[in-house]
Amino acid sequence: LGTYYLKHVLGTLDNQPLLASAAYNAGPGRARRWRDNTVPLEGAIYAETIPFNETRDYVKKVLKNSMYYAKVLDHGQDAPTLKERLGVVRAK
Repeated sequence: LGTYYLKHVLGTLDNQPLLASAAYNAGPGRARRWRDNTVPLEGAIYAETIPFNETRDYVKKVLKNSMYYAKVLDHGQDAPTLKERLGVVRAK
């Protein structure tokens, strides 16, 4: 059930793992509301501006662990950098 929900929020939030992990923890409505209204944000800035400590820490841990697993499972070949994985969060 958890993987289905994660795939669902990933699909509804521009296929961005950063937004999906925030949505998984705090709900998709909040992840959408936390976007900037006018300009795109670097993923790291979006993550740091999440107003809930629990969700901000959760997102950081999930993305940090995704880097670890990408390296282990892909044997370190062509794994995206953390900056690439965070991406840019489009404006609302």
